[in-house]
Amino acid sequence: MSTPQDPKPRRAILTALRNNFIAGLVVIAPIGLTLWLIWTVVGWVDSFVWPFVPNAYQPEELLNRFLGNSQADDSWITVNVRGIGVVIFLVFTMLVGWVGKGLIGRSFLRWGEGLVARMPVVRSIYNAVKQIAETVFAQSETSFDKACMIEYPRKGIWAIGFISTATKGELLIKADTGPMTSVFLPTTPNPTSGFLLLVPTEDIIELDMSVEDAAKLVISAGLVYPGEKDAKLPDAMDKLADKIAHQRTPES
Repeated sequence: MSTPQDPKPRRAILTALRNNFIAGLVVIAPIGLTLWLIWTVVGWVDSFVWPFVPNAYQPEELLNRFLGNSQADDSWITVNVRGIGVVIFLVFTMLVGWVGKGLIGRSFLRWGEGLVARMPVVRSIYNAVKQIAETVFAQSETSFDKACMIEYPRKGIWAIGFISTATKGELLIKADTGPMTSVFLPTTPNPTSGFLLLVPTEDIIELDMSVEDAAKLVISAGLVYPGEKDAKLPDAMDKLADKIAHQRTPES
C-alpha cells in the first residue's frame, strides 16, 4: 500500500519560483519601463522634428542617394533612425538659447512678448507655460536657510518651518510690524506642500538641526528625531528630505 506524497517539498518549490519571479520583476520593471519611456519620448521628438526637415535631407533620402537607389525599383532602402531628430532638436534649442541671450535676441523676444500681451487668450496660455518652464528649468540652485519653530496655528502650539528669505517690498511696508521673515510651513507627511507665512522675525526660534533633519522629522510625523541612534528613514523618504532641503519658496 503506497503512502501519500508529502506536499511540502512541492509547495516550497512553488514558493521559491514565485519569489524568484517577483525578484525578477523588481529588477526588470524599472529598467524596462525606463527604456520604453526613453524610446517613446525619442520617437515623439523625431515625429515632431522630421516634418520640418526637407525631404532631400531625410536619412532615408540621403542613404539611397548615396547608394544610387531609386524608388522606381526594388533597391530602395527604408530607414527608420531614431534619435537623429533629438540631436537636431538639441542643436536647434541651443542655437535659439544662444541667440536669445544676445542683444538682438532679447529685443526680438520683448517685441514678441509685447505682441502676445495684446492677445487675450494667447496671453494667458503663454504666460502660464512660460512660468512653468522657468520654474522647471531654472538653472539657479537655491535652498532654505535654516529650520525654525513658530507658534502656529495659535499661541502655545509650535510648528516646524523653513526660513526662506527676509520679507521685503510692499509686504513689509503694508504689514508695518517691523522686520519680518518669509517662512515655509510644510505639511505632514508630504512636505512638498504647505503654506508661506510672513512671521515677525522676533517670533521665530531658529533650530540647530539641519534642514534635512527637520524635513525628516516632518515626513515621519515626529517618529524620527535628529540624533537618535540608528534612526533612519527609508531611502525614498531620505531623498525627499534632501529635495525639500534644496528648495525655496518664491521670494517675497
